[in-house]
Amino acid sequence: MDIKTISRKILRWTKRIVLGILLFVLFYVVSAFILSVIPVGKKDRLTGNDVEVYILSNGVHMDMVLPIKNSYKDWSRDIRFDHTISRDTTMEYLAFGWGDKGFYLETPEWSDLKFSVAFKAMFYLGTSAMHCTFYKNMREGSHCKKLVMSQDAYQKLVTYIEESFQHNAYNELLHIKDNSYGNNDAFYEAKRVYNLFYTCNTWANNALKSCGQKACLWTPSDKGMFYHY
Repeated sequence: MDIKTISRKILRWTKRIVLGILLFVLFYVVSAFILSVIPVGKKDRLTGNDVEVYILSNGVHMDMVLPIKNSYKDWSRDIRFDHTISRDTTMEYLAFGWGDKGFYLETPEWSDLKFSVAFKAMFYLGTSAMHCTFYKNMREGSHCKKLVMSQDAYQKLVTYIEESFQHNAYNELLHIKDNSYGNNDAFYEAKRVYNLFYTCNTWANNALKSCGQKACLWTPSDKGMFYHY
């Protein structure tokens, strides 16, 4: 087999691979759009003991924001103030975000993103973490929406979030000591692995599903969830 024939075969297979990648990307984007606009979940039956929670986005990644302490749950017993740099005990809200540990701890800015980190995250090769951020108050806007849910729905949401953390033999959270983020942030080991089909926003969307709130059938981005709110 001469060099010319080999070159033609390589070119032919290269074209097939590129075409396959393009078709996969197209399928992924179209599926993400269609499935994200299909709503699931029903209107929660509210009671006199309703709880306010928020969905909060930084434009790419969505967090679930809950009161730090109420009659149903005191998060400060597990997500401790002294796990943050500020140690500020006057905070009122706690945001929960699930995601790839490499993205969280090695990529404080998008300009810091490494190919190795992105590759591991996309193809099920990394590990995950829970990112918890304390806030003094929440203000509704284009990237922050308030949800009012019943006590029963709130307890289901709490259970979903609790079960996303890894625990040690004493049922304690596994704190990740890291100071690369802000003064009010803390990280913990989490369950599951990030991939193209289960992203940080898929986790948040599933959080809404777990407690019967409006959500997307499936979404890898935050845009679909805000479409329904």
